[in-house]
Amino acid sequence: MTDATAHDVPRIGPSTCVVLHDLAVRRDRDEWIVGRMSTRTFVALPAAGARAVELLGGGRSVARTAELLREETGEEFEITEFVADLTALGFVARIGDRPVPDPVPARASLPWLRPHHVRLSLHPALPVLVALLLAAAVVVLVRRPDLLPGHRDLLWSPHGSVVLLSGAAAGWTLLLAHELAHLVTARAAGVPGRMRLGTRLQFLVMQTDISGIELAPRRHRLTAYLAGIALNLSVASCLLLVLAATDAGTTAHRLLAAALLLALLPLPFQCMVFTRTDLYFVLQDLTGCRDLYGDGLAYARYRFRRLTRPLRPGAVRRADRADDPSRRLPPHERRAVRLYSVVLVAGTAACLAFMAAVTLPLDIALLVGAARGLGPEHGLAGNADALAVLVVLGGVNVLWLVTWWRNRRSR
Repeated sequence: MTDATAHDVPRIGPSTCVVLHDLAVRRDRDEWIVGRMSTRTFVALPAAGARAVELLGGGRSVARTAELLREETGEEFEITEFVADLTALGFVARIGDRPVPDPVPARASLPWLRPHHVRLSLHPALPVLVALLLAAAVVVLVRRPDLLPGHRDLLWSPHGSVVLLSGAAAGWTLLLAHELAHLVTARAAGVPGRMRLGTRLQFLVMQTDISGIELAPRRHRLTAYLAGIALNLSVASCLLLVLAATDAGTTAHRLLAAALLLALLPLPFQCMVFTRTDLYFVLQDLTGCRDLYGDGLAYARYRFRRLTRPLRPGAVRRADRADDPSRRLPPHERRAVRLYSVVLVAGTAACLAFMAAVTLPLDIALLVGAARGLGPEHGLAGNADALAVLVVLGGVNVLWLVTWWRNRRSR
């Protein structure tokens, strides 16, 4: 909320009644998750906080809510400050007879897509169908291991420009379908969702913000998180089954093998949970952590500060341990965060080292080679291949820089 908007918020007194926006509430262990789907804003509250939201939403005044909570719990609560916090979160529609300024939420992707249009994406039978399709593909692969694609299958055509441009088109199409799977399943659960480009370390990614899914039941949450992986596996399974029915050596067989490899290539990336991939959100949900990446990063920074500080007296070191950010977390979260911080640091270091040692030198060599490959002396095919490298590889690098800069400025 901006300062200008904060001045427009009406005064909150003991007799004040508030009108809340449509809020979703679910229990999570010893806390309650309360949030607003349309703005993808949510907060974890203790039982008393969830009860206060219920009482305020039922039309009780600030004073009456505090009185009822005191009778139920025997404790005093500052409901005035609580209402102010709810207002800052965008949960309050009216204070008394005055509306609260409500910022326009970010526009959802495909706003015409309604939950009832895609309700089947959350049907319990769908994961079973995906599993059966995957099992059929595994059986075929066991019987015919020669169908397992290798990197040479990407070179399905003697023309490098055709291979590169078709591979880029197919890869981006699969990436869009992967993110649409997240969007569709989240929309079926009532979450708006928004797709956009982003960066994860040296990777250019398309990502879908479905943060409101935290308010949905666990089965819906896990379905939304795993929908992209399920789509890739389903496409790969279908391609493998069709590939088994085609004659080896034909153009169709080579194209199917290349497409199969492109469908499988994103899956290892999903294991890089230190870059907040789909499996990261599954891990975060299963461990019950609120912000596994943020808390893990904070703990890693704390450990780094401790390692780089000079040795100090014991009393000071004990005070230093009190600054451990993980100590503020519940025990189950604390263990998960500390373990994840190791994965976060090691994985990030390995990725950056690989970029410095392999990716950047290879990119530069390919771009320089492509630039040198332009000219009448290289013929039409040589110029086409060089131009394809410059367009695809150069375009991806430029898009990464633009996306990184845009997202950095919007923070």
